[in-house]
Amino acid sequence: MAVQFDTQFEPRYGEPVEVAPGVRRLTAGNPSPFTFHGTNSYLVGKDTLAVIDPGPDDEAHLAALIEAVDGRPVSHIFVSHTHRDHSPLARRLAEVTGAKIAAEGPHRAARPLRIGEINPLDASADTDFRADILLPDNALVEGDGWAIRAVHTPGHTANHCVFALEGTGITFSADHVMAWSTTIVAPPDGAMADFMASLDKLLERRDRLFLPGHGGPVVKPQHFLRGLKTHRKMRERAILERLSSGDRTIPEIVRAIYRDTDPRLHGAAALSVLAHLEDLVSRGRTCAEGEPSIDAVFRPA
Repeated sequence: MAVQFDTQFEPRYGEPVEVAPGVRRLTAGNPSPFTFHGTNSYLVGKDTLAVIDPGPDDEAHLAALIEAVDGRPVSHIFVSHTHRDHSPLARRLAEVTGAKIAAEGPHRAARPLRIGEINPLDASADTDFRADILLPDNALVEGDGWAIRAVHTPGHTANHCVFALEGTGITFSADHVMAWSTTIVAPPDGAMADFMASLDKLLERRDRLFLPGHGGPVVKPQHFLRGLKTHRKMRERAILERLSSGDRTIPEIVRAIYRDTDPRLHGAAALSVLAHLEDLVSRGRTCAEGEPSIDAVFRPA
C-alpha cells in the first residue's frame, strides 16, 4: 500500500479559512520546496483563543494573525517544534496578546554531533526559542471552550509535538504527518527510529482528521499513517538493494532512488538516506566504515 499524496491546496494568504468548527487556518506567505505553499497557523476557539504554530518572523503574517484575532483574548500559543518556519513569531505574538507560549522545550538535536560533523540544518533551527510552559507527553491544557493535549512525536526534530483537540478526533499534526509530502527526517536534528515510533503512536490514537503544518488536511489519518509506514519501509528496502548492487556512498544511493525528485531537494534526500542508514546500522542490517555519516562508506551487513 503506497501512500497517496494530495498536492491540491489553495493557501489564501492573509485570509482565515474555517477548517473545522471553531478552528481557522492562516497560511504564511513563505512558500518553498520545503514548506510547500507556506506554514499553516491555526486559531482555536471562539471567545478566548489559542494559536497553534504562529510561523516565521514575518510582518505580513503577524498582521494577519492580529487581524484574525480581532481583539479577542489569546491565552496560549502552542509551538509544535523549533524550525524557523514555525516558532520565531511566537514571542512577538505573545508580546502583543499577553499569551503564554507552550511547547515541549527548546531546540536540540536527536543525538550529539560526531567528531568533525557539521549540522547542515543549523540555519533552520530557532535556537533562541524559549517556552513559558513546558509540555510533558500527554499534558492537557484547558482553555475557554477547548482543551489541547500535547503528544510527543520526535523524529522530524527531537522536540516535535502534535496537538490533539480533545473530544473532536482532530489533531494538529504539524510536520510529522502532511498530506502533500513525506516529512524530512535529517540527522542530527531528527532520527528515523524516533519517527517510525511516533507514527505507531499516532496510529494508536485513531483520530479522524489531521490538520498539518503545511498543505491541506489528512482526511483518513489511519490509512495515511499506514501508507507512510509502507513508504518508509519501501525506501529502506531500496537502500538495502542499492548496497547489495554495489553502491557504497550516500550520493550514489540518492542519484539512483531519487532520480525523479526535484534536484533542489537532493541535499535533504541525502540526509533522509543517512537517517535510514543510521537506523539500519543500529539494527545490524548494514555497516559503516567508522561512524555512520554523510560521507561514510556503507556495506551490507
